[in-house]
Amino acid sequence: MSSSATLQRDQFGIERQTMVTVDNALPDPDLVIEIASRHNFGRHGPFYPGLRAPVSAAVSMPLVEPLLGRLVQDFDLPRRPSYLECYLSIVTHAPGDLTPIQRLPHFDGVEPERLAVLLYLDRREEGGTAFYRQRATGFESVDANRLETYRQSLGSEVERVGLPGAEYIAGDTDLFERIHAARGRFNSMVVYRGNTLHCADLPADFHPESDPRKGRLTLNLFLA
Repeated sequence: MSSSATLQRDQFGIERQTMVTVDNALPDPDLVIEIASRHNFGRHGPFYPGLRAPVSAAVSMPLVEPLLGRLVQDFDLPRRPSYLECYLSIVTHAPGDLTPIQRLPHFDGVEPERLAVLLYLDRREEGGTAFYRQRATGFESVDANRLETYRQSLGSEVERVGLPGAEYIAGDTDLFERIHAARGRFNSMVVYRGNTLHCADLPADFHPESDPRKGRLTLNLFLA
């Protein structure tokens, strides 16, 4: 982590969810971008609208090691979080190519202790991360107790108003209300609970670019 990094803790929404933001996170973000340009990217599951390349714990954990003690306090965790998985990710889907599930906010898992660490590596700063509240239930996060209610409500609401159009979410919709957004500044890092409802916050005129040196590149690290 850079010696000039600055940290800020915020809370958002009715549930007062925590977000930790680190500006000037890495001393040499261009090195990470150059490494990414040499990686072999591929599809990883049906949810992410683009390409990913796995990153090992040996490479990714040193990036957040100085933060782990603070994350225990800020997120009231029972122990220091450890590595689950990590990817370099680049958005490559045009809006018209999005599947229905990619047009909705999502959550990474139902465990409240699961954290998502997102490092923005796009010099164009063409999209951060937005957080949402499900209108029908008021849920801003989904744990095991809420999961079935969330799913049933989502299914009922989709039947009532229909699926969203083939576009990236940009603000309020019939099904979800946007409650917060991280701007996605270059070389900034955000940490939030993975069970919050969230998605990429991309502009209406977003044009995907598959070159990691030019596109919307992020490093996505998951801890628990």
